[in-house]
Amino acid sequence: MKKKAKIFVGGHRGLVGSAIFKRLESEGHHNLVVRTRRELDLGSQSQVGALFKAEKPEYVFLAAAKVGGIWANSTYPAEFIYQNLQIEINVIHNAYVHGVNKLLFLGSSCIYPRECLQPMKEHYLLTKPLEPTNEAYAIAKIAGIKMCQFYHQQYGANFISVMPTNLFGPRDNFDLATSHVLPALIRKFHLAKLASHGDWDEIKKDESQFGKIPQDIMDCLVVIAQSQGHPLPISLKPHASKVKTAPAITLWGTGGPRREFLYVDDLADACLFVMNHVDANWLYGQGISHLNIGTGSDIPISELANIVKDIVGYEGEISYDTSKADGMPQKILDVTRLTSLGWNHRTSLREGIQKSYEWYLGHSKAD
Repeated sequence: MKKKAKIFVGGHRGLVGSAIFKRLESEGHHNLVVRTRRELDLGSQSQVGALFKAEKPEYVFLAAAKVGGIWANSTYPAEFIYQNLQIEINVIHNAYVHGVNKLLFLGSSCIYPRECLQPMKEHYLLTKPLEPTNEAYAIAKIAGIKMCQFYHQQYGANFISVMPTNLFGPRDNFDLATSHVLPALIRKFHLAKLASHGDWDEIKKDESQFGKIPQDIMDCLVVIAQSQGHPLPISLKPHASKVKTAPAITLWGTGGPRREFLYVDDLADACLFVMNHVDANWLYGQGISHLNIGTGSDIPISELANIVKDIVGYEGEISYDTSKADGMPQKILDVTRLTSLGWNHRTSLREGIQKSYEWYLGHSKAD
């Protein structure tokens, strides 16, 4: 991409889009087209068409999506498939209609089968049934991948897809009702640390900034505070006698599933690398529909929890609710193709978590 090229970044305020936007600027790309949700509804065919007609972007990074963790995916499957399909159809089709030079679509590693061989190679797509807890989201993402592939097949469009592993970093979603595992761990342990200090004012600020604290988590905070001899706010005193849980932060599942995590700035670096070095002819000529992006290493959720706990500085206990679903037993990507082209991640898991927590702290202090 030339420095003066006009580039549209869809979802520039999200976790992924903001990292790509920041990286583009740092590389000297300043002819960037962005719109907030208020300014542009990517689910509206007419609005997206009008944007492409007016701006005529040469390159597109499609990072916009409705995302969430196991609970959100299981609770709102219709919303996940509908909204993501709308975004993909509108942006990819209009990129073709208005002659975009190249489009990069970002998917998710949840596209792979639940019982997929590990590490997951690109050609394992659609070889077995999907994980039920996020099937709707996965199907939408698979549709986006195939749309890029078929627009190249029929029209010669230089549209390609990348599949990042589990992502985390600044601007992550810390709302405990919809967040993924790593930001949820950061927030849960931070709240637990505040409760162990009896700092209810900071807990209230955190709730106003990052969303309502679910009742089960609040129950844990009450017990943790009481176990340290701290007084409770008046509003919580009538409820405290009903709480029977142990003074511990409870996590869903067994803690056994293994997951791979990539710091979002490394993903942004990979996306620019792919946009500059990989085209549709090479990708589809490999007999694959997308390119994996990850670290090539994974970690049990229980071990991840202990790392986050240590970084946050929470000294209490962890318990596991084994009645809750684990999701896929393991998810690690085979990144051989990408590394063979010369790209590797740079940020260690611990370093990335530390940076994420520092960002979170800076925003949890907001009044």
